[in-house]
Amino acid sequence: MSPIQATYKLRAAAVTLLLLLVAHLSAQVTSDTFVDEGNIPAKINFENIQFDTLSVDTLQNAIQTQSGLSADSSRVSKKRSGIEVSDRIRNFKPEPYKATWLAVVIPGAGQIYNRKYWKLPIVYGGFMGCLYAYNWNNQMYSDYRQAFLDIMDADPNTKSYETFFPSGYDYQRNEQYLKDLFKKRKDRYRRWRDLSIFACVGVYLVSIVDAYVDAHLSSFDISEDINLSIHPEMINSSASTNNYYGVNCNISF
Repeated sequence: MSPIQATYKLRAAAVTLLLLLVAHLSAQVTSDTFVDEGNIPAKINFENIQFDTLSVDTLQNAIQTQSGLSADSSRVSKKRSGIEVSDRIRNFKPEPYKATWLAVVIPGAGQIYNRKYWKLPIVYGGFMGCLYAYNWNNQMYSDYRQAFLDIMDADPNTKSYETFFPSGYDYQRNEQYLKDLFKKRKDRYRRWRDLSIFACVGVYLVSIVDAYVDAHLSSFDISEDINLSIHPEMINSSASTNNYYGVNCNISF
């Protein structure tokens, strides 16, 4: 008998006992509260009302049993739901299509969907490193570009390049050298700034590919049934009477 059927039967028994008890009490109250002469109501004597101890005890036992079954069924349902949730978590298989689109829309979301949280510091660390390199190289490029423009013009008031050297430095004597130096530094930091942008795009693409491949490999069989055996073997040749020696590789799934 299932717990649900037992619960229904106990409820029916409890209702039956309750009705019997009410009928019994009603009969006693009616007989004690009315006199025979003219149906004149008399004073109710509660001391004369006798309760059926057996019926009350049976009803209490039925209610307690029903409460116990309800608690047991509640615990069983909670335990069953907990087992189902743990099974879903353990048997989770990510979808490559969904993981890819999440990684495209939000960098790192594909790794979160695949539940590879340890990859998040790598992904966001790569982005932060590329952004820092871009900002630093862009600042250096702007400084050397302005210094190159100032040293190339004929305006004596534009001397931003003086901040690169100590006071008292002879700019007139090394003017041509400084022009070449500022031009090389300007071009170098501009190239490094552009490479920082490409590196940031590369980290973004790698995070997408990683989410896609990781979702595919989540269903890859890595059980102990897969093994590789390598052993030497003698090969017989039909075209020659000589025997050849080689290596035989067997992969079993």
